[in-house]
Amino acid sequence: MTSNEKSLINSGSADTPFRVLQTDNKKDSLFLRKKSIDLDAKNIATNKDLQLLIDRLQMTLAVESGVGIAAPQVGIGRNLFLFLRIDQKGMPVQVAINPRIVGHSAETFLFERDGCLSVPELSGTTNRYTWVDVEYYDDNGTLIKERLSGGSRGGDFTGVIFQHEYDHLQGILFTDRLASAVSPKLQKED
Repeated sequence: MTSNEKSLINSGSADTPFRVLQTDNKKDSLFLRKKSIDLDAKNIATNKDLQLLIDRLQMTLAVESGVGIAAPQVGIGRNLFLFLRIDQKGMPVQVAINPRIVGHSAETFLFERDGCLSVPELSGTTNRYTWVDVEYYDDNGTLIKERLSGGSRGGDFTGVIFQHEYDHLQGILFTDRLASAVSPKLQKED
């Protein structure tokens, strides 16, 4: 990590939430559009800066009442996010370091009321894959490989959360995935 990133991470304790970058702020918006870079996957569990970043992201997620948060949303341009495991008992928060989507369904579906902590007061219907095969390191440095699915706001939508947070690492916002209504053109008959 850069010295600026370390300084931002160490500007508070584990109980101090970060300020979430907002798209209605030009400087924030430009940062949110940058592609993030991988973290050093060695010594994840013993890297004090990384563990403090994770703790502060978790606090930020709790304070903001979100279902996921990516490091770029707090000014850290690294491939790391946290996501709620709606598919597991107790819905724990999962850490994903250097995540990858390595496969996905051919089919997509429309996910209603997609929203973002960085895009104030806006939600919409987005196009998402019905399932994704993913790989990432957890906060202990263990490589996780799994298939995430779920597309119902009323049930499991863990796969959608992962896709949404992964997009942040690519500089993509949910507004880029909005489904456009397609209406048939009326044609006059001769």
